Amino acid sequence: MWGGRFAEGPSSIMREINASIPFDKALWRQDIAASKAHAAMLGACGIVSADDAKAIEAGLNEVAAEYEADGVPEDWALEDIHMTTESRLAELIGPAAGRLHTARSRNDQVATDFRLWVRDAIDQVDAGLEALQRALVTRAAEHADSIMPGFTHLQTAQPVTLGHHLMAYYEMIRRDRSRFADARKRSNESPLGSAALAGTGFPIDREMTAQALGFDKPTANSLDSVSDRDFALDYLMSAAQCSLHLSRLAEEFIIWASQPFSFVRLPDSLSTGSSIMPQKKNPDAAELVRGHAGRIVGTAVSLMVTMKGLPLAYSKDMQDDKPPVFEAANLLGLSVAAMTGMVAEAHFRTDRMRQAAELGYATATDLADWLVRQAGIPFREAHHITGAAVKLAESRGIALEALSLADLQDIDGRIGEGVYAALSVEASVAARASHGGTAPAEVRKRIAEAREALGMGG
Repeated sequence: MWGGRFAEGPSSIMREINASIPFDKALWRQDIAASKAHAAMLGACGIVSADDAKAIEAGLNEVAAEYEADGVPEDWALEDIHMTTESRLAELIGPAAGRLHTARSRNDQVATDFRLWVRDAIDQVDAGLEALQRALVTRAAEHADSIMPGFTHLQTAQPVTLGHHLMAYYEMIRRDRSRFADARKRSNESPLGSAALAGTGFPIDREMTAQALGFDKPTANSLDSVSDRDFALDYLMSAAQCSLHLSRLAEEFIIWASQPFSFVRLPDSLSTGSSIMPQKKNPDAAELVRGHAGRIVGTAVSLMVTMKGLPLAYSKDMQDDKPPVFEAANLLGLSVAAMTGMVAEAHFRTDRMRQAAELGYATATDLADWLVRQAGIPFREAHHITGAAVKLAESRGIALEALSLADLQDIDGRIGEGVYAALSVEASVAARASHGGTAPAEVRKRIAEAREALGMGG
């Protein structure tokens, strides 16, 4: 392939370190598509004959059929998917295959193929994230009124509804989808025709190949085109952020499924048993999602470090751009699917959730708010009074609303009987009716908006 420049071929070590076919064979569909677009353009521009362009297209279709049926062969002497395809094309159609590489380089070829692959990966993860959103919205609608403790510092804070809690993850995933969409938009420019680094002297039509491959336009600078991997980093950054959200959701399911909480029973299909303890039902799928987040974040760091000091234009270090992206895409796809199944099939123990909210003094803030509204007490003083009431209830092992009026008035005589209307968990969540709050009516508004955004109907 290197022609007459070298007197000797590469050593076995050089062949092994240089070959990327074991992983970049994943680009074969994109390589075929980009090669067909390039050949059609060469024919339309009169750079190759119409007969050669047709022969190249037919040969590429035959190569694609072979790959589909039997996989991509790995010959390290051919180095990568590009030379593997061109070599097989030459075996099928003869010397005309050599005209395919006119006005292009492997530099712009791989940049184009990789962009196409990342674009496809974004479309795939977006579909998976939409399915997760639908599962979250569906379960949130079932539990818009189901009361549970809300936590800060993993300590009971205020009562919320399970629907409100699930919709928080809907919002996280909405932002994830937005990040992926932004990454796709930025990356949707075609490097094809930039050649090695300086462009080409042939009268090519880059608009034609860009349009054929579904790009918005050709890239504007040939040096940047072949050396840019921002599109891959954008994908990995979006994947890393998404994996953090999935990990947080997984962690909550892990905690909720533990016996001290017993807020949820996970589906059998996403749990495992113990080799020694027959009573165990382990949340392994959720734990693996949590673990995968670390690996996905690592892929982003890996590529950032690879790219941080590279001069223009292409350097062989950039061959290491694809494994981290392929790994992240695989792990993220599995994680999204696992959490979608978990949300859709989990059995929520709303009785346990409500009990925990009642026993955790979650309505203490409501007592303080009542003192401010009804007795005109400054909030800091109301906070102190409420703390004394919680301490008394805790010493007796009873709920806050179980304290008698006499008990409360011994703490502060300004407390009246009307306070009990504010101390139930139902009253507490209903009172949080500000936009985005946990009041069931507000939760249902957000669910309706989400259903409309997802095209789920009324």
